[in-house]
Amino acid sequence: MIRPHPTTRRPVAMLRRVAVTAISLALLAAGLTATPATAAPGGKAPTTGSFVDSTPVPGGFASWSELLRLQQRMNNAAAQITNAAQRSANSGFAGIVADPTTRHLQVYWKGEPPANLVATARATVATQVLPAAYSQRELMVAADRLRAAAGNKITTVGPRADGAGLLVGTQDGLLGATALAGVPVTVQTRVAAAPATRWDDTAPWWGGAAWRNATTGGGCSTGFGVFQGGSARILSAAHCGNINNAATDPTGQSMGIVGTRNAGTDTLLLSGASGGRVFNNSTDANGNVVSEFSNQVIGASASQVGNWVCTSGAYSGTRCSIQVKARNLCINVRDFGQVCGQVQAENTLHTNAVGQGDSGGPVEIVNAANTLQVWATGTNTAIDDTNTSTACTGYRPTGRVCAWRFYYEDIFSGMAGVGASGVVLG
Repeated sequence: MIRPHPTTRRPVAMLRRVAVTAISLALLAAGLTATPATAAPGGKAPTTGSFVDSTPVPGGFASWSELLRLQQRMNNAAAQITNAAQRSANSGFAGIVADPTTRHLQVYWKGEPPANLVATARATVATQVLPAAYSQRELMVAADRLRAAAGNKITTVGPRADGAGLLVGTQDGLLGATALAGVPVTVQTRVAAAPATRWDDTAPWWGGAAWRNATTGGGCSTGFGVFQGGSARILSAAHCGNINNAATDPTGQSMGIVGTRNAGTDTLLLSGASGGRVFNNSTDANGNVVSEFSNQVIGASASQVGNWVCTSGAYSGTRCSIQVKARNLCINVRDFGQVCGQVQAENTLHTNAVGQGDSGGPVEIVNAANTLQVWATGTNTAIDDTNTSTACTGYRPTGRVCAWRFYYEDIFSGMAGVGASGVVLG
């Protein structure tokens, strides 16, 4: 887990800040209690705004709305295919790439897919069916086999979306990974995973706000509001606290306690009441916060490989131009352990995606029909701070470690890990 000392540079680091020495404790206290240079006045942001429109639109699209409309059609078709494949014990389904810049949904299948499934997808969006060497089920078995054999020598492992084999991350390379897995392996070297606020929110608590672990002194970001047993709770990252730890905002206002926690999905629930909105902000060309507002959460959506997403941690603020590169990963997080259900994503501009203090914060997909609304798609877990570290942005641009490659927990597996039944709608 990354220490906040400014000279520390180590691999994929958990995004929260941990006090380990007197110097670290001093830096942590300053980071958590000092008012950020660009913070808005305390309480709820009174306005709604579009945060995605200030970033470049990729792929020749005229606007983000145009891109996101195609992405949403792709994701709807992808969900139908994935759900049908999961119901079949012998499915040859391998994976999906839903990158709107290609203009085609790419479905990878070992053998022949059901004709009706393909026809249904093509009725929604242009769809290509491509051959795969392995099914997703075969690759998940191979991933389990490799984890058992290689242990902590690997930092990430999961199926490639094209079904060609496994995507494996290591810090120093892993000789014989293919032999250990029994399938082809694509190795990302110098990869390691480590855990990654707004500053004066009030109940009901929104996503993307700062919270402080009053028991340990650590600080993280709130995720989306979710329902557990009929009560609206606050989602965040498990590495931010343990059961019964007290939670406050940076001003000391109580947010309840850590009531539920699952290290295997790196998710927890704070007992304070949550609302169906998330903090966001617009930025200038240098990543500085221009204005802060909030956006309505309209549901949950799984993110597919190729999708474009945004993050909204309280330290880094809202960050976009981020594309999903892999999903269904298990990662080994330094000083924390193994976390599954992870998605790997990268800021395509190689500027900051997330950083320290953003752990537990929201990953969101902007609604194509109304860019003032968002879908919940994940919760920040970790950054690759060895190979992809870059300058920080947002509310606390200095004194932190940030990166352009990061990992987040899929919203559905994250909710399942803490017994949540759905997201709170705005």
